[in-house]
Amino acid sequence: PLHVLAQWPGGRSTRFYGFKVQTTRITKLCNTKDIVTINGMYPGPVVYAQEDDRVIVKVINESPYNVTIHWHGIRQRLSCWSDGPSYITQCPIQAGQSFTYEFTLVKQKGTLFWHAHVSWLRATVHGAIVMYPKTGVPYPFTYPYEEHIIILGEYWLKDVVQLEKAVVASGGGPPPADAFTINGHPGPNYNCSNNDAYKIDVVPGKTYLLRLINAGLNTENFFSIANHRMTIVEADGEYTKPFTTNRVMLGPGQTMNVLVTADQSTGKYSMAMGPYMSAQGVPFQNISAIAYFQYLGALPTSLSLPARLPTFNDNLAVKTVMDGLRSLNSGNVPKEIDQNLFYTIGLNVQRCHSPTPQQNCQGLNNGTMAASMNNISFVKPKISLLEAYYNRINGQFTEDFPGVPSKFYDFVDGAPNNIPNDTQSMIGTRTFVLEYGTRVQLILQNTGTVTTENHPIHLHGYSFYVVGYGSGNYNPQTAQFNVVDPPYLNTIGVPVGGWAAIRFVADNPGVWFMHCHFDIHMSWGLDSVFIVKNGKGELETLPHPPADLPWC
Repeated sequence: PLHVLAQWPGGRSTRFYGFKVQTTRITKLCNTKDIVTINGMYPGPVVYAQEDDRVIVKVINESPYNVTIHWHGIRQRLSCWSDGPSYITQCPIQAGQSFTYEFTLVKQKGTLFWHAHVSWLRATVHGAIVMYPKTGVPYPFTYPYEEHIIILGEYWLKDVVQLEKAVVASGGGPPPADAFTINGHPGPNYNCSNNDAYKIDVVPGKTYLLRLINAGLNTENFFSIANHRMTIVEADGEYTKPFTTNRVMLGPGQTMNVLVTADQSTGKYSMAMGPYMSAQGVPFQNISAIAYFQYLGALPTSLSLPARLPTFNDNLAVKTVMDGLRSLNSGNVPKEIDQNLFYTIGLNVQRCHSPTPQQNCQGLNNGTMAASMNNISFVKPKISLLEAYYNRINGQFTEDFPGVPSKFYDFVDGAPNNIPNDTQSMIGTRTFVLEYGTRVQLILQNTGTVTTENHPIHLHGYSFYVVGYGSGNYNPQTAQFNVVDPPYLNTIGVPVGGWAAIRFVADNPGVWFMHCHFDIHMSWGLDSVFIVKNGKGELETLPHPPADLPWC
């Protein structure tokens, strides 16, 4: 077994972090309110580490809310118990309780982020994960003069836990965020926010690495810098071939490293964040958040040059960025496939079953809004799925999630839309079981029920190769695949009214959540679960649960 153990990193350091979940008083947008934070910080503390390090984070919940922390994009080799989605891998950490997350950053480097995975708490409970290469290993690009973290977020004046409850109970859609934010700052376009703007001071001629993170809840976003081009060098914590662009689009859950050179005349340049909204008839925040990219020597009082953003529904701008993403090194793209899966993703409207329809059926045509994969809306169990699976507790879930839709039709243009009569989904806590080592290809197909929309789909426990994508219905005869240097991502924006094909090898045992990273769609049931069985020997077997795992 010695040669097997060689895969497990040796000589690593261990990084310890203490996270206190607290309510913190904050004044923003002319309003003072309590928000939930980690260690009183918004955005939260950065977790710094090096490739192959062991990370240990003790989370103490001093807030009145249930909480868990998800380490988004960390592949959690043999540490599924530390993944963090509530009721999937653990019960929430209740008020006054604590839980220690432990995981190893096996062959992982770059920018990822952590966030709460209960209700919509991640609106304020989030922060960056920065993983440096091993000592002495350079970046595969020009070494930057400085690095800066840029977290794109959404801010609500309402309590987000109450907001989620109210929105789900109403049966209708969510209100738009009260503001977009850059590192927690809305910038001068918003009330009382003239001085609430983030700023980077830059030296003329120098090159900067910006670590971009979208920690927003329900909106995808464009980002650009006035008069400056960005070169993408990493996406979702994996190096890419350099790709230069005037703007990028990040959906919630996506991260991207870009290089920017201060090669313009001395001045104050705006960095702007605005919406990408591909759905029809959904209200959204259209005021840009603004930060500053300010040259040394520019007068602080000087007017800033405005950043140009694409129009809110510019699908082509999104496709152009996606087309430019290529892995730096051709990885181990699975060429043979053992398991072909096809999941539709989209929205539903259920018939109203409430005795008080005015209160609870505010969806389209007096129905209640829902979302689904293969027309099944996911229902969270009462205890964690991982515990139910590990301890063989019956009645919490079934293993019969369908690998293909019950019927094939014109998913995009011929989708049922006689709302709510033929737009209903089934509900259940269904899982799909994969044998250890299965080579999986999954087609994600957007449907036109209610509206087509770009959905950011995130898979826990794995990154995956995006071997293809396109508009319309997936057609195996005409689909163009790239198996040479496809991007290796953890979150894929499935094109509006289109499809994406992803591949991964199921070599990490455990219970892994796959869901839309719009929190509203996650609440509505646009989720599913893979159970990956144990292989042979201890490096292919899920360890026993930690002693301090929270109870439900």
